Amino acid sequence: MSTDIASRVTQSKDISRNKKKLDGAGQFWLVFRYIALALLFVIAALPIYIMVINSVKGITGVSQSAAFIPPTSLNFGAWGPTWEILREPMFRTLVFVLQSSIISAIIGSINGFVFAKWRFKGSTVIFTSFLFGMFIPYQAIMIPLTQFNRWAGIGGTIYVLVFAHIIYGIPICTLIFRNYYQGIPNELIEAARVDGASMVHIYRSIILPLSIPGFVVVLIWQFTSAWNDFLFAIFLTGGSPKLSVATTALNFITGSGNQVYYGNNMTASLIVSIPTLLVYMFLGRYFLRGLLSGSLKG
Repeated sequence: MSTDIASRVTQSKDISRNKKKLDGAGQFWLVFRYIALALLFVIAALPIYIMVINSVKGITGVSQSAAFIPPTSLNFGAWGPTWEILREPMFRTLVFVLQSSIISAIIGSINGFVFAKWRFKGSTVIFTSFLFGMFIPYQAIMIPLTQFNRWAGIGGTIYVLVFAHIIYGIPICTLIFRNYYQGIPNELIEAARVDGASMVHIYRSIILPLSIPGFVVVLIWQFTSAWNDFLFAIFLTGGSPKLSVATTALNFITGSGNQVYYGNNMTASLIVSIPTLLVYMFLGRYFLRGLLSGSLKG
């Protein structure tokens, strides 16, 4: 045993000796990379830092001149009134986000399976048309979408947002699942066909159990996109307080007259961002695994 330890120590010393030492240019670029990463971290973390420290300064304890200064004492006075305003809109947002994310993920999974493993005449053209839907700006379909919602009888309800995010979520979900399913060996599909399995049976018994990484990527993507959306939320609901969601409810967190209560604004922004933050904190590693397993290869 002592011989093994000695040999390992000797090998580690040899490896360290054989490591190439960085010259002047190499050391410069190494330091430059660390400085650049530190600078990017500060830029990304600065808004969170400002929201956190100003949310614990109370309702009237925040000023523009002292926005970067930490509080001398913690004051959670702004949290109670702000949560009372945001509680119902955030629950309404959660309901429509979950519905739109799950439905668009299921439709995208079926479409991706068809385009990846069930080729037919014209499938390339249809798939291209799906991808074209990803590049249509929201503003281009606002009026037709509003007219359709009125015709379908869902105008003035939260389902206008569910429908909008399902429609806009299908193209990206289809692309992700199609690329993911292309990594599944065709031999599995051919063997199932030889055994007489139908298209539905192959999808349910073979493809669907292998789709968990893809579903994780799609659901996180759709959840974040729908939760942070403001344009659809403000246009399709008409700014109505009865249909306000998390992003539009921030418009009601205002002061009176010429007084702006930055404490409430900062607290509201922090509360609204917590759900997406929690999603990436607890599911971020699964999101990364889904990406690395082929979800976005193409």
